Amino acid sequence: SPPGDSYGVLPRPCHALVLLNPQSGSGRALDDFQAVVQPMLAEADIATTVFVTERPHHAHEKVRDEDLSQWDTLVVMSGDGLLFEVVNGLMERPDWKEAMKKPLCILPGGSGNALAASINYYAGYDHVAKKKLLTNCTFILCKGLHTQMDLVSLSTASGKRFFSFLGFGWGFISDVDIDSEKYRWLGSARFTLGTLQCLAKLRVYQGRLSYLPVAPEQGSSPAARDPPVPNGHLPQPAGTEGGSVPPDSLLAPLGQPVPAHWTVVPEEEFVLVYAIYQSHLGTNLLMAPAARLHDGCIHLFYLKAGISRVTLLKLFLAMSRGTHLDLNCPHLCYVPVRAFRLEPRVAAGVMTVDGEALACEPVQG
Repeated sequence: SPPGDSYGVLPRPCHALVLLNPQSGSGRALDDFQAVVQPMLAEADIATTVFVTERPHHAHEKVRDEDLSQWDTLVVMSGDGLLFEVVNGLMERPDWKEAMKKPLCILPGGSGNALAASINYYAGYDHVAKKKLLTNCTFILCKGLHTQMDLVSLSTASGKRFFSFLGFGWGFISDVDIDSEKYRWLGSARFTLGTLQCLAKLRVYQGRLSYLPVAPEQGSSPAARDPPVPNGHLPQPAGTEGGSVPPDSLLAPLGQPVPAHWTVVPEEEFVLVYAIYQSHLGTNLLMAPAARLHDGCIHLFYLKAGISRVTLLKLFLAMSRGTHLDLNCPHLCYVPVRAFRLEPRVAAGVMTVDGEALACEPVQG
């Protein structure tokens, strides 16, 4: 692990609150928890309280309102969507600063298990899926080591604020994510089928993309993680009480132009824009091989209009091994950034945050 990584360790014995969505993926999460996870945790002296979610936002409300002091860790056994609920529920607490220190653990139980695949990759394990990935992630929990992870603050033109751990997307990838919902029962094959369907009706999205590049001389030194805060505090989006949530120190308000030292992308027609902060976009999609859990960096990819369907399919096939950048496709651009803004010309296409659908509007993070 890179120098300066500080690790904490869970106490023994340990009490975990397991938030489990029985509907996630192909609906096997509860069975898999009892068959695979529980025996391993029992051996590691980790006691569990299982909270089975009954509806959307159920987990969000629980972690927002509950006294969490009785648990040493919060474990999410589901797809990425449930962790998104948990993170945003914790960030809505008046004591969010303390609550966010509670170690979180992801156990793959959905059809989209991008964070679990990323952590498996950072841990140096072989690329695996399904039960093997679940076993690896459970083993990481049994070992009890935990470290920091970056979150990205996203705000929208309508004043919404989200905290995102995985990525923000617009265009092709988001279409695949949302259009393939109806094939959830296929497990991760739903994304393959969705990709082929979206390839058939390849669409172009118009908008303006701007970003603050990672300063090349900083590399990933610890100083790079604490960007200078501009003089004066920027107005916060509506609904955030002054000082209660972290300020977006690098961003100008959405109605105003981006700061002068930002880069504005000359092209305004895209097939996709994806800002990812972890390595994997799915179990079989290694999108940002250079990403690490807390590198203080957003890995921004965009695909300019004009790419052929054949080339796009080649890129996606290469992405299963993380070799898509080696193809030197002139339409694919990758840049590590600290902040970004996307302003769609019209409200076309769906946007996603951590795989959850958003209305299409200007957004920055």
